[in-house]
Amino acid sequence: MTDSAQPVLFIGHGNPMNALERNGYSDGWRALGASLPRPRAVLSISAHWYVRTTMVTAMASPRTIHDFGGFPPELFAVQYPAPGSPELAGEVHELLRPAPVGLDESWGLDHGTWSVLVHMFPDADIPVVQLSIDRAQAPSFHYELGRALAPLSDSGVLILGSGNVVHNLETYAWGGHRAGAYDWALRFDEKVRLLLDAGDHDPLVNYEQMGPDARLAAPTPDHYLPLLYAIGAGHGRSVSYPVQGIEGGSISMLSVRLD
Repeated sequence: MTDSAQPVLFIGHGNPMNALERNGYSDGWRALGASLPRPRAVLSISAHWYVRTTMVTAMASPRTIHDFGGFPPELFAVQYPAPGSPELAGEVHELLRPAPVGLDESWGLDHGTWSVLVHMFPDADIPVVQLSIDRAQAPSFHYELGRALAPLSDSGVLILGSGNVVHNLETYAWGGHRAGAYDWALRFDEKVRLLLDAGDHDPLVNYEQMGPDARLAAPTPDHYLPLLYAIGAGHGRSVSYPVQGIEGGSISMLSVRLD
């Protein structure tokens, strides 16, 4: 392993079936993983560990969690046996002081993490730790935690936020019958990119004040908040978008790379 400095990433993970499929999104994740210096570990902030406290996984061998229903057996058979890192969990615990961070021994790796990493690092030989999202906290809290995590990136840890900039399942075209993206989804996705390009993070943190498009794009905070961790940790860095697109009309597959 190496302690090479890492970029910070936000990945729009979308449908769990992307774990099994070879498509433009999963191919983009594979190319992204191949482009990176080898990290000493991955710290993932997934939309799917959305609880009432901040915790970090501290076990040596995290389990693969199949936190979904209604998908084919092949998806439930996927295992991502990456090791954990109690050492990195301890570093996260210290960096985030005075915020109380619990050391968790029960969660593991949910599909927001492994559905992406099976493509980025298919050998599952890089340690992976997850950080939960405290649903009781304001968006600014999550952004500031991201800022506090920034030193990890310089010491070889790949900080990975996994969610979706636009995530509205009520309007999602299950079965893929919708021809194109909703106008509001396109507008919000573009607005986020323009703000990122300008380095203007305040409106992104206060996204609930960005009008009707924001309310449709993020009707619940869980999939949006991982973006705030990423841009907090990558504050001041250059921005690029290795993967883009709208899936099912109302899920943004936008990925953000901060170097």
